[in-house]
Parts: sequence; C-alpha cells; structure tokens
Amino acid sequence: MKIAIVGGGPAGLYFALLAKKHNPRHDIVVYEQNARDATYGWGVVFSDVGLAAFAEADPEFHKEFIAHHVACDFLEIVHRDTHVQVHGNHFSRTSRIDMLHTLQNACERAGVRVNYGQRIEDFDTLASQVDMLVAADGTNSRVRAHYAEQFKPSFEGRRNKFAWYGTRQRFHPVSLIFRESEYGVFIAHSYQYSAQLSTFLVEVDPQTWQRAGLEHASEDESRRICGEIFAADLGGNELLSNRSQWFEANVVRNERWTYGNVVLLGDALRTVHFSLGSGTRMAMQDAIALHRALVEHPADVRAAFDLFESARRGASSSFQAAAARSLDWYENVADKLHLDPVSFAYDYMGRTGQVSHDDLRQRDPHFIAAVEKRAPALQVATG
Repeated sequence: MKIAIVGGGPAGLYFALLAKKHNPRHDIVVYEQNARDATYGWGVVFSDVGLAAFAEADPEFHKEFIAHHVACDFLEIVHRDTHVQVHGNHFSRTSRIDMLHTLQNACERAGVRVNYGQRIEDFDTLASQVDMLVAADGTNSRVRAHYAEQFKPSFEGRRNKFAWYGTRQRFHPVSLIFRESEYGVFIAHSYQYSAQLSTFLVEVDPQTWQRAGLEHASEDESRRICGEIFAADLGGNELLSNRSQWFEANVVRNERWTYGNVVLLGDALRTVHFSLGSGTRMAMQDAIALHRALVEHPADVRAAFDLFESARRGASSSFQAAAARSLDWYENVADKLHLDPVSFAYDYMGRTGQVSHDDLRQRDPHFIAAVEKRAPALQVATG
C-alpha cells in the first residue's frame, strides 16, 4: 500500500513505524514541514497504562523507547508549602526531542522515508497519488482545515493562560504546585524528564494574568515574574525559555474522522488537555489502532477506517470528558484553597470522576488513612 503521512510528530511517526515493520512492502513517506531537530517544549510524561500499550504493540521498540526515561511511582501536590505525596501513580518522563529522535531513527531503520522541511500545499493531489493519506499535523492541522466541510471540526477555547518553561531544578515526582500571590493563584505543573532538566508549566486565570502585568510583559519579563512567584520551589534555579509564550487551551473535536482515503490522527483528530498528561499517549494509541485496523483490512481502506474509528471513538470521548472536568477544576481552584493540604490533594485526585475513593485506597492506603482521619464520614460512607 502507498501511504502518505503529513506531520512528523509522535502519531505520524509511530504509525509509520508499526505499519512498515509489519509489512515492509508498504511505501510510506512522512512529510514534516519543520527541520529534523525543530521542536519546542520540554518534556513529555507517560503513565504505566500508556507504556503497557506500547509494549504490547511493539516490544522491541518499547524497550528502546523507555531506555532513557526518568521514572517515579508517586506524585506530589504542594499547597500551603506542604508536600502531600500520593503513591501508586507511575509516571515515566523523557525529553520531547529525545522521544522524536528515537521515533525518527526507528522509522529510518525500518525504511520509512521522512522528508523534513517539506510543506505540502496541495492535499487533493497528494491524496489522489496514494492509497491512504494520514493527517497527523497537530492541533492546528492544515489538512483538517482544508477538508473542514467534511470533517466538521469544532473548537472550544478555555480561559486559563499557560506558558511552558524548563528549569534545572529537578522535580523527581510529577508535582502540582499551588502558590497564592498578591495577584491571585499561580499553578505549576512540573516534572523531571532528564538528568539535568524539568518541565515547568505555569498556569493562571485571566484576572491573575492581567493583575500580574503578564498581559503586556515580554517573554523574558514573564519568565522573571513567574520565577519570583515560584522562587521557594525553584531552589535558586531560573526558569528557562524556549518560545515560552502565553497561550490558552483549545479543545479540538471532529464530527467525522475520515473522508475518502484521508484519516485524522493524534491532535489533528482530538486534543486531550495536558492536565491529564495523556495527549502524546492518546496520539500513539491512535497510531496503534490505525495500524491494527490496516492489518485486519490490508486491501480495504474504508473498512480499516471504520474499524479504527469504532476502536477509538469511545476512548476519545471518555478522555475528552475527563479532561473537561479537569479543566473545570483548575479554572475554579480558588474555591478549593480553604481546604487543608491533605483534603486539597484528595479533592484534586478525584477531579475527573474517574478515580474513586477505593481506587485511591488500593494505590496508597496511607494517604487514604490521612484523608479519613480528617473526614471520618468518608470512612463510614465507603468502609
């Protein structure tokens, strides 16, 4: 089969790798408009559930994929300078550029052609020249925009502001830090992803953003202001910038996932908010599902697309619903700040409705014992 993939991110590269390894006769070309080493952001994080799916799909690549990951089995919620640990939450982290290099190298060894610095302008012609066109070109997908009448995308803008930073302060667990300031609440999502560096994503509501002067601040001024707010957490280390400009979350959905021989994949298909840490995982699981559908229907693109959508539509809707609840929690966190640190952490863990009291008891009985000591009614209700 002749397959063209627009977008050289995790979704497109992983699908190309799986498909080519399964059937070397596939002619697969990835078109990536940026240079090979062009990437922004810092680290990416995976849960043990996501990594288990990768191990099942391709054990050999999974071993290579996690070789340099930083792993930890607990997270920390920091409220009122109290660090509350919740164990039984397994996370594996790596730098985004290392993840892409691992995928790029594996694709090239398998015989996938990756054309860097090539921007496709005529999607109709490309689609007519191949059996399958995979649109894996991200949140702002140009393929999806070109076929908008067919895919029927919708976009939901959320109100909080975000800026991606890095730091040499190493946050071994995934850490959620809540800081009250004279301007309002600042939130940091942080985690170590290499021997030297951590991701440090800062989140604020629009009113706090304006009161702190961030609305008109330069990139360097924003970095300095955020560094001062989180000085107690950064241990004397600075925040580091890499196109660290403020942005808002934009939730993308598509009524239709396919059109003719064109299929959406990853963030072009649907976005999952980073507060769940599942965007890259979902994109790569999309790639697994599309690959398996192609294996099942190697000569029938339409049947493969139908199987792909039936396999992933439910998970996609479920994750987006959970992400919406998570976003709601963060956007209204000021209403939670009266809670003591342990109760605050418990409220955080239950924010999506997908983690029950009993789930938390199984993960970390000591944490739940501390929660129930503060709220005996929980023990009566669930015990």
